[in-house]
Parts: sequence; structure tokens; C-alpha cells
Amino acid sequence: MTALPITLPITVPITLSAVLGLVVGSFLNVVIARVPAGRSVVTPSSRCPRCDTPIAARDNVPVLSWLILRGRSRCCGSPISRRYPLVEAGTALALVAVTGWVATRPGAPDWPLGALPATSPAGMLAWTAMAYLAVVTIVLALIDIDVRRLPTAIVVPSWWVGGITLGGAALLAGNRDAAVRMLVGGLALWGLYRLLHLVYPAGMGYGDVRLAGLIGGYLAWLGWAPLLVGAFGGFLLGAVGGALVMLAVGGGRKTTIPYGPYLLAAAWVGLLWGEPIARTYLRLTGLA
Repeated sequence: MTALPITLPITVPITLSAVLGLVVGSFLNVVIARVPAGRSVVTPSSRCPRCDTPIAARDNVPVLSWLILRGRSRCCGSPISRRYPLVEAGTALALVAVTGWVATRPGAPDWPLGALPATSPAGMLAWTAMAYLAVVTIVLALIDIDVRRLPTAIVVPSWWVGGITLGGAALLAGNRDAAVRMLVGGLALWGLYRLLHLVYPAGMGYGDVRLAGLIGGYLAWLGWAPLLVGAFGGFLLGAVGGALVMLAVGGGRKTTIPYGPYLLAAAWVGLLWGEPIARTYLRLTGLA
């Protein structure tokens, strides 16, 4: 007998996603601070950056502790950056958004899993893949802004996480084309950025090349239109955003600008709206 998928009110997974996001967001603050410095994300426990006093569990509750302490550490009164609660709340919102999106995709013509519900094994793998990408987006974007680097220790393992979860979801749904498309798209976008890096290495870090491979796989899993929109969007957002940053800081052509955040933002544009954007473009240009 085939097991029936579990049907839950949407408020249940949304609430669980919000709670999970707050907890994960607290851990992301540790990752963002320690990974670029080559430090362990497990030990030592969280400490005050000013006086090195261990932070008690009651003062480490996501968002709430920052509000209760009014943005200052209990031990020495030093200010606690607003980034900490913003990352925690932002991660919660990101996972809620991913949950809502995946839950509404079954039956959509461009969804690789067809009509399989989000609570099916394939649907849960797809949710895991997208939730992971949302978390990695926050981590990599902030690290790139901070240190102008995309750590290999985060990007490369993400290839495997994305490949296994997306590929597994496609195969469970009987959609081998999506699994193959994911591999081809990841290699294609990696190859394009690798070529750009070879031609002009000073204009792009190799971390961006690795990230392009990850993003290409995600976009192509969903379809060729999301891949094209996401790939073109990365160049467009990077050019516009870079120009605005240089105008704001008064820099020149040699000003170092983190490209990872633009690449990641374009990837989400492609994932969420790639198909309608492509259809609109084809209609406006008369190619459809």
C-alpha cells in the first residue's frame, strides 16, 4: 500500500520554519564571524567580543535577548551589533518565504516535481535544497561584504548539498531531465565564469566562479529560462550595483566591490520569477 502524504495546515510549517530560522540565524552569526578567520564554529562557546566573558544561555536567545538587553552586553555593557538580531530575524523570514513558495509550487507547469505535494519525500528534499540556499545566501553575502571573499569551506560543500537534494528530489519525482539539466547548468555557468576569470582575473575572484557553479545548478534544475534570467541578472545587477557603490564612495575602476551578493540576488530573481520574466521578454521582443 502506498503511504499517503501528510496534510498539514500551512500555519504549522510556516511557524516551524520561523522558529528554525531564528535558531539557524543565531548559528549563522557565528559562521559569519569565525569562518573567514579560520576559526572553529563549534568551540569555544559564544563570548563577548570585548571582554571575552562567556555568554550565558539566557542572553543567547535569538532576537529576544538583544531586545531585553537593549543592544548591550550584560557583562561589560559594550554595544551589541544590530547585525545579530537582523541576521536571526532575516533567516527566519527567508525560511518562511521558502516554505510558502515550495508549498504553492506543486502542480505549477514549471515545477520539476509535478503535482507531488511539498510533504512528499521529493517535496521535502526540494524544500531542504531551497532552504539551504537561502541560508547560504545570507552567510556568503555578508562574508563577501565583510572580507571580499567567498570561503571555499562553504561554497564547495554546498555543491554536494545542492546536488544531492535537488538531484534526489528530481529522481524521486521521476524527472531525470531536471537532474541532468542541473548538472549541465551548473557546469555551464561555472565554465562561463571560469572563462571570464581566465580573461580578466583581477575583475573577479575565483570564489565567484565556484559560486556560479552552485547557482547554475539550482537555476537549471528549475528550467532553462530561470538559468538564463539568473545568469544575465548577475551581470546586470553587478554592473548597476557596482556603479552605484563607486558613485557613493567616490571610488574608481579599481575599487574592490563584492560581486557575490549581486550573483546571489540574481539567482533568487531567476528562481522566483525566471519563467514570467522570460515570457515577458519574448513577448515584448516579438520572439514568442
